[in-house]
Amino acid sequence: MSEVVYSADIRIDRIKGTFRHAWLPAHEGPVEFGVHGAIKEHYGVEPERDITTTLDYVIAATGG
Repeated sequence: MSEVVYSADIRIDRIKGTFRHAWLPAHEGPVEFGVHGAIKEHYGVEPERDITTTLDYVIAATGG
């Protein structure tokens, strides 16, 4: 097995309900995660405001 060449130091803080902060390397300040659109409908939640989901970031990263 090869040696590990990178390990991300990431922290996730649950703020309230579906609202979370992610602390990512090389990013100043927290990244906000929450729910919006079909995701909030699926889970039956109504957040205070619509926020990008973790799924949105995964899809963007896959395309990038």
